[in-house]
Amino acid sequence: MKQYRAILFDLDGTLTYSHTGIHACFRYALAKLGEGEPTKEQLARCIGPSLMYSFQTYFGLSEERAREATALYRERYAVKGIWENEVIPGALELLKELKEKGYKIAMATSKPLYFAAQISKKFGFAPYMDVEVGSGMDEKTLSTKAAVIAEAIRQLGVEKAECLMVGDRFHDAEGARENGIDCALLKVGYAENEEEFVRAEPTYIFENFNNLKTLLLK
Repeated sequence: MKQYRAILFDLDGTLTYSHTGIHACFRYALAKLGEGEPTKEQLARCIGPSLMYSFQTYFGLSEERAREATALYRERYAVKGIWENEVIPGALELLKELKEKGYKIAMATSKPLYFAAQISKKFGFAPYMDVEVGSGMDEKTLSTKAAVIAEAIRQLGVEKAECLMVGDRFHDAEGARENGIDCALLKVGYAENEEEFVRAEPTYIFENFNNLKTLLLK
């Protein structure tokens, strides 16, 4: 089995359950724009991709309207939505064990780093992270998952062959593939269904953190 030296973790749906705050902020933004109530199916797709991608792809907004919606989303998120989070069982325990075993660890999230760093500190991830990488608030800096992953690898200072990206959505697998690194998708998060895992073609698919631990800490 391949030996990894650096593990990159997604945030939403991988380390935290964040849907309560995210869904509420999407509803808030769309209501303010007069777009009506989103469906459960639309909201379910929105955890993982960037806000601009979600507003344009899942709600059919123009680029200009999507920027307005993003600003409104963050209006609520900065005050309340950011804290409507809970740690996924097993996440902190695995981070602790990986750190003790000498792994380099990164957070690699499409969420703006401004928010992700606050969440990481609040919920106890920060002490285990060697680097934390997220997108910019301008929707241009590190605006794709591939760009976030590339920057995390650069900051870690490791070879791509030594890296494993851990996430829960197809965007994580696509970003890893674009960077030439392996990817493990966990079924603990926000994938729409089993078909998403099949389409994503990750290196590994695991039910939970215990299965991932078996790979990394055997």
